[in-house]
Amino acid sequence: MSSFYIRRSKIGEGAYAVIYKSEEYEGESDSKIVKETILPMKRVVAIKKIKNRTAGIDGSAIREIKALRAINDKYVIRIHDVFFHNDSLNIVLEHVRCSLESIIKNKNIIFMPSDIKAWMYMIVRGVFAMHKKFFIHRDIKPSNILIDSQGVIKIADLGLARSIGLDHFTPTVATRWYRSPELLFGSNLYGFCVDIWSIGCIFAELFLRVPYLPGNDDINQLDTIFRALGTPTEKEWPQMKMLPDYIELPNYPKTPLNALFTGASKDALDLMGKMFIYNPPMRITTKNILQHEYFKNSPKPTRRSDIFDGIKE
Repeated sequence: MSSFYIRRSKIGEGAYAVIYKSEEYEGESDSKIVKETILPMKRVVAIKKIKNRTAGIDGSAIREIKALRAINDKYVIRIHDVFFHNDSLNIVLEHVRCSLESIIKNKNIIFMPSDIKAWMYMIVRGVFAMHKKFFIHRDIKPSNILIDSQGVIKIADLGLARSIGLDHFTPTVATRWYRSPELLFGSNLYGFCVDIWSIGCIFAELFLRVPYLPGNDDINQLDTIFRALGTPTEKEWPQMKMLPDYIELPNYPKTPLNALFTGASKDALDLMGKMFIYNPPMRITTKNILQHEYFKNSPKPTRRSDIFDGIKE
């Protein structure tokens, strides 16, 4: 049986789309979008309406549809339907109302190391599912990580996702504060490791409750990274000086992570350090993150049902 929808309220807007909280109904209808119906609602969904462009459909929308259909994982936002209405492409997604960003910013919400561990495990599971299907997300950040009413993490906004099979990419991806050093130096040959750096930034932010590496522009972003983690040597990152946009920056000493992350356990800091390795091929993989001692040692991750009682549909 076919579905049709009622758009209720705008809940978000980006560069290429507007997102509406909507209702899905099953039955016959002359239009995919209607004003009202007497039929019972099937479920609440989110409809991402792609903004019309003179050059045709935005490539980000096509990439997102392709990636979501290929991945189909519990920890990645689900795609339900795709349709055209009034010459606009619409993507129907599962509706998840809460983002990790909103939780981090809400100082009334107190979370413990066990909560951080639970969130990190689900984030990495979602990104692992993407990497297993050979997709790089390329824009992992707290606002693109959603949490449903059952406490399940959903990786969202796959508009920048690309298949690893392609040779050259643009380096201008990922929100600056979560962008890896190789991207900031203009690399157009990169892989899953750019997502790992972004996950590391989120890991750090969960402990600090503020962004860890907030640069003002690309050069300042590199300077911010090097101030925090030390300027890499040629031994640490042999190919650094060969990158297209490489520039010489001040030589900052390496500061131990435990100097700032005083509330993090030794195994958490070890894992974080492996995510922040400068040389991309040496950066830890999602598979190895999931096998790291951090997830095996005490405390155990908080149960999903207990992780955030305040999230309710």
